[in-house]
Amino acid sequence: MPGLGDLERSVMDVLWDSHEARSAYDVQNALAADSERPLAATTVLTVLSRLEKKGFVRRERVERPHRYSAVASREDHMAELMHEVLGGADDRQAVLARFVGQVSPAEAEALRKLLSAN
Repeated sequence: MPGLGDLERSVMDVLWDSHEARSAYDVQNALAADSERPLAATTVLTVLSRLEKKGFVRRERVERPHRYSAVASREDHMAELMHEVLGGADDRQAVLARFVGQVSPAEAEALRKLLSAN
């Protein structure tokens, strides 16, 4: 799965936080609320098009304007990133050991429960 640039991640955050498909104008307005410099609609459309090509979003063409939604959840994306990093390690056990050594006690307990359930 290809990575996300800063603007792509911002657009994905809007889609991930939404419970319904959003138009480019909806995304543009949501991004403008968090920024001092609003983006042009064409910029947002370009980013959405790139995200669609990368497989991050799907476009609903039933009505105009088209609506976009995330293909997978934020959690799915983050898990895939973690898996990619782990897969690129020469010593996976060392990477896991360092990761586990840095988690909080509550996170360690959550990991124990998840591992015992599988």
